[in-house]
This record gives sequence, structure tokens and C-alpha cells, in this order.
Amino acid sequence: MSQEPQQGWTPRDETVSAPGQPQPRGNRPRRTGWRRLVPTWRAVIGAILLIALLLIGGFAAGYLLVDIPPANATATAQSNVYLYADGTQIARDGEVNRENVQLAQVPLTVQRAVLAAEDRNFYSERAVDPKAMVRAAWNTLTGKGKQSGSTITQQYVKNYYLGQEQTLSRKWKEFFISIKLSREQSKTEILQGYLNTSYFGRNAYGIQAAAQAYYGKDIEDIDTAEGAYLASLLNAPSAYDVTTHPENRSAALGRWNYTLDGMVKEGWLSEGERAAMTFPAPQEAKPAIGLSGQRGYVVQAVEEYVTSHDIIDENTLAAGGYRLTTTLQRAKQDAFVEAVDDQVTSRLDQDRKADRNVRVGGAAIDPESGRVVALYGGIDYTRQYVNNATRRDYQVGSTFKPFVFTSAVENDSRTQNGRRITPETIYDGTDRRPVRGWSGGRYAPENEDGVSYGPITVREATDRSVNSVYAQMAVDVGPTRVRQTAIDLGIPATTPDLTASPSIALGPATASVLDMAEAYATLANHGRHGTYALVSKITKDGTAVRLPPTNTRQAVSREAADTTTSILQSVVDDGTGTAAQSAGRPAAGKTGTAEEDKAAWFAGYTPQLATVVAVMGQDPETGAQKPLYGALGLPRINGGGAPARIWGQFTGMALEGTEITEFDLELEPGANEPEPMPESPDEESSPPPSEPDEDSASPEPSEESPDESLAPSENPSADDTGTADTGDGDTDGGDSSAPQGTGPAGPGYDPRPGSRRDGPGDHSRFQDTGPGPRRPDGHTGEEQLGAPAPNHHNAPMPQGRANEKG
Repeated sequence: MSQEPQQGWTPRDETVSAPGQPQPRGNRPRRTGWRRLVPTWRAVIGAILLIALLLIGGFAAGYLLVDIPPANATATAQSNVYLYADGTQIARDGEVNRENVQLAQVPLTVQRAVLAAEDRNFYSERAVDPKAMVRAAWNTLTGKGKQSGSTITQQYVKNYYLGQEQTLSRKWKEFFISIKLSREQSKTEILQGYLNTSYFGRNAYGIQAAAQAYYGKDIEDIDTAEGAYLASLLNAPSAYDVTTHPENRSAALGRWNYTLDGMVKEGWLSEGERAAMTFPAPQEAKPAIGLSGQRGYVVQAVEEYVTSHDIIDENTLAAGGYRLTTTLQRAKQDAFVEAVDDQVTSRLDQDRKADRNVRVGGAAIDPESGRVVALYGGIDYTRQYVNNATRRDYQVGSTFKPFVFTSAVENDSRTQNGRRITPETIYDGTDRRPVRGWSGGRYAPENEDGVSYGPITVREATDRSVNSVYAQMAVDVGPTRVRQTAIDLGIPATTPDLTASPSIALGPATASVLDMAEAYATLANHGRHGTYALVSKITKDGTAVRLPPTNTRQAVSREAADTTTSILQSVVDDGTGTAAQSAGRPAAGKTGTAEEDKAAWFAGYTPQLATVVAVMGQDPETGAQKPLYGALGLPRINGGGAPARIWGQFTGMALEGTEITEFDLELEPGANEPEPMPESPDEESSPPPSEPDEDSASPEPSEESPDESLAPSENPSADDTGTADTGDGDTDGGDSSAPQGTGPAGPGYDPRPGSRRDGPGDHSRFQDTGPGPRRPDGHTGEEQLGAPAPNHHNAPMPQGRANEKG
């Protein structure tokens, strides 16, 4: 038959089926529109199979290629070397402290405490836990905190075979070595290796060394409560050392309770035994040999600096091999030691009981660079382990007051009757004058020795450290704003008792000496703040370790910082800090004394150097904070005494040979314009146009005390009767619960010349009265201007943080 198409017929398209007939394979209609974006089921299955093959192949390759390596060098770790800025050596931190033990030597309850703290399913789980690793990675990525997700097997592999580096290659090796190791070693062997290689702080590697370091006994003699504390240390060795860091005691107790509660949950400890346990406080740390004098304090401070700034993690640093060049200058460091020896140490008498409690801390910072150039931690690291320069458990007292004034200028704050706050603004300095414009309960702080000053300028109130003026100023500015200014200047936001209430002005916060030096350095640098630097260079095996950038920013305006400097110059020239004149240079500063005279401070600066000195009282046996009454043979010690004299001698020696320069100040408008004296102290009682202050809390004042070492002729201030004031006007505190009579000095006036109210145990002066309920923690729910006034009757007095042996 002919294949030619017949006339009148359309040639057939063989690629198109006739209607109603199935289409040939391979000739499906094309997907159009959004359907093109959806993968077919064949593509999905293919992708899954490909991923599975890649994973299986990767696992097989990793298992074959990654071998169990020899033990790393951690067991024989090198010392770290610490250097002055000029390259001369300060100290070596010694060899690694380790003593391996058999698992049978570790009490079973201690073994279980470790498992309860770190890996409760250790004996039943596999060597690795992929789900935990994914969960930990997710929590880290979503900002819920860094988590390792590692089993004890993985941690042992990291400690013994690898290192502490946070890299993907290390985690890759850790994964496969753990799997292989679990096939070659029993769970008992792995747990034994883990306990012998883990770091517990205090340079103690392994649980035997930890038992000796914290409790002075062998591991066989450690009981369950002590074992639970040692197990808790594995999570954060130095941070949970309650002797070195008393401010972290609550966190350490939380971890200890978590461990014991875990033992109860797993059936390893009865509820009755758990209920009977009390926290076993560790012994005073025994420092390594070769860290005597200031060396050990420097090493401790540098270690805390590099770990807290995420430069090197704690375990890696403890493994050793680093050369750390500090910012400390040897000549200034020696000058600090000499000044403390001359003004305090040489005057101590072992037969005088109060002298046994004396401690000194100091820090000096170059304001322009932010570098710490000198650090004084205590008399000797081998005798007093706690670093007095970095501890955060003593109230700063009136050294906090300049931050209130700085905040006032920074925020263009006004008094209750609308007058702008300047050095010449007149306040009512009446003793126990209730603050106005505060709805958080009645608060009427007492001036030093109950002296009433009547109308007084801010400059004069700063010279005399008048509590009633600064408590009112804190309300005028807003306690929340005051707190934020202090943080901007350099005070850590986590500082204990840095509470937004009127008493914030009187210094109940427990910032460290180094914290305060950083904040005062910001004032000296015209309001520009850069986080302090203690290390300038770190190397290992000749390779430099990256340091964080030193960013400087304008924390407060230059006018705010410089106007504060102008009134602090007056404190040194004519106020409570005249002893600082011994520096022989233009200086600005402020004295301060903690509640019950447990610490005395002087914080000050020249244009080239900011330095803070604190003399603290601490019982060497119990570690309890103690008043300084009778120390150095004096009835009382305050900031204008030994701290200011140390400051003056050190500053003069540290700057010897450098040019004497004056402060270059740019003051706020009207800073030197006198205000007309009001007709009466009550003139400023008119309602304020102020804004509500958020986050207000109940007032918890500290106190400040005078130094009776000054003769009346050296301290010309007098009370209303003309009696010479033997103190420096620098006592914080207030007795708002005392009867409020009337008298020549106004409400609450005490007619007794030089009357005291700060005897040990007299807490009534810190109480506030007012109607309404109060929460058990001393704070109310709605404490802001304009809110109903809650009751603060019997508000708890701020105590020093957890004490420590020194």
C-alpha cells in the first residue's frame, strides 16, 4: 500500500495520542506555573538517598581515617609566663597539679555525684549522643547559652587525647575517637580517666588533686556533700569557687543543690539523707609556690581577664604554654607596694587585735589608653589569697556620689521646684530630711554625726559628703538614670546592690576597686570610656593570640564629666580629701566609707592617672567583714585617712618626672553662677515637674564614717553648735525610723553635738516607714513616681556580700 498521504487528509502527528488513548511514556505534559517549583516524589527520594549515602560514606570514612591518638600534652602541661609591659617576668604559674587514682579509691557516692552533675545516663547510653549534640548546637545558635552536648566519654576524649579548642575538626575527631574508644575500654575505665583528667580549678587536675585543694584530704575521705561540690566545679571551676568568688556563692549553691537533687531522682540518695546535708564550705586556697607578694594577685587577675573576655577558655589556659604580656608597669607597681607599706603595713601592730583585720586593695588606670598600669591585691598572695583589687563584696560608699551629679548634668536634671542642677544649686542639707518626689516609701538618710547644714550648694555638699543632699538629688535625677550613668561610666550592670532607689547615691553597691578605677578613669578622660585592658599581648609557640578590640566611646558628655571633675577638685582642695594633696599635682577625688566602717575608700585622678584605693576589714579566721574601729591605733578609719594618703604618695611617685598638667575642663553652662540663697530650707518643697522614674526599689542605704585621726585644726567643719567635727563628713546612712521632732535644724534634729549612730549592730537607722504591704525581698511591685507609696518599714539593711578568708 502506498505510504503517500491521501489527498484531503492531514498527516498524523505520531507524538500526540488520539483522544481517549493513553499518552506514550516520556511524553508527559510539561508542568507549568507554581507546580514547577515543587520537586517530584522521584526527586525527593533521590535527594534522601543521596544524603543517606553521603552520611554513610562520611561516617565510614571518618571511622576508618580517624585513629585513637596518643595522649596529649595536658598531663605534662607547660607553665604560663606572665610579663610586665616592658617584657620583664612577673611570675610563672607552676606545673600542673595532678595525681591519678583508681576508680575504686573514689567513694561510690562521689562517683554518682559526678554522674548526677554531668551525665546521669552514662552507664546506659552510647559513647556519643547525636540528639544531645544537635540540641546543644540549637540552644547555642538560638542564644540559650553555650552547651556542649557531650557525653562523659566525649569529654574524656577531649581532655586526654585532643584539646579544648572549639573547632569543627576537633569535634569531628572527638566523635569518632569516642566511638572507637567505647569499643576498646569499659565504662569503668572511661570514668576513671575522666575523673583523673578533668580540671577543677585552683590548678587542680583530677579529682584527687581537687580533694586536696578544696578540703585538704584524700579522695577516699571525701563525703557525699563534699563530693557534690567537687562535681559542681566541673561545670565552671573558678566561677563556683566560693572562696575566690564569694559574689557567686548563690550560683555555686544552686549547682550543688542540682547535683544532690539529681542523686535523689536517680535513687542514689535518700530524701532523708539529702535533707540533712548542709553546704560544705571549702578551705582557703593554697596558692602555688612562686606566687608570693603581688605576683599571685596579678596572675589571678590576668587569668580572670582573659577568660571573662573570651580570649582563652579556662581549661585551655590551664594547660599552659602561653606568654602573657600585661599592661602593668613595673615602676608603678613597686610604687603602689611602697605606698601601702609606708601608710598602712608599717603601722600595723600584731598586738592590736583590730590590725589583724586590715586589708588593702588598689588599682591605677591610664585614662587615655584604658590600660591598667598598677594593681595591688593584698599584703601577700601566699598569706591572703583573695584579690582585694577585684573582689566585689564591699560597699563603695560615697565614692558613688559623683556618678549622681554626672547623671544630673548628663540628663539636664532639675530640682523639685524646677531649678537646673549645677555645682552652685542650693539644696537643703538638713539631717534626716525626708526626700521629696519619691513614692517608694519614706526615706530620710542621716548625715555624718547627725549634722544639719541647712541651705548648701552642691559643691559644698560634695566637699562634706552630705547624704541628705545626694539622696534628694538621686530622686531629682531619677534613680534609674543614675544607675544607667554608673554603668555607662564603667560599673558592671551585674554589680550587687546596684539598685535604682534614692539610696543608690550613698553607695550600697559592691563594685570592685578595679571597677571604680575604670569609672573614674572615664571621668578623667572627659567622659570617654574604654573597657580597661590588663593584657597587651599573648603568644603561644610564637603565634599571637587575637585580643578583643579596644573600642572607646563617649559614655557621657564632656560637660557632664568635666563639671563633675570641677567639684571633685574642690573635695581635694577644701573637702574631705585634702590628704590627697600630697601627690603634689592638680587632683580630683572623693572619699567614701562603707556601712559600719567595714571599708574606707579614696577614688581620684589627675589628668594622667586614675587610681582607687580601699582599706577593708576582714577577719582572717572566719572571713567575716569587720569594722575598722581601732585599726592602725585610730578610733576610726575613713576615706580621707589612710586611703587618701596611699593615693597621694602613690600618685606622686608614679608620675615623678612627668610634666605637671592642669585639668582642661569644659563646664556646663552656669556651672559657676551662684544661686540666691532661699529664704528657708523648705523653699524647694513645691511639686516637681519631674518624669516618673522606672524600676524604683526600696532604699537600702550604706553609711560613711569619719576618721578621728584628724585633729580639729585639720578638719575645720563644725556642727550647728560650733563643736568641731572630728570626721570628714563622709558617713552614709539614715535613720528614718527615729522620732521626728522639731528643733533648730529641722525635723529629726539631734541636739547632741557629734552624736554617733553607727555602733555595731545598730541597724535601725536604715529602716523606712510608710503604709502598705511589702514583698519579703524588700522591694515593691510598683515603685515609681506617681505610684501608690508602698511600705518599706524594716527594709533589710544591705550587708556585704558573702565573706571569705583572706
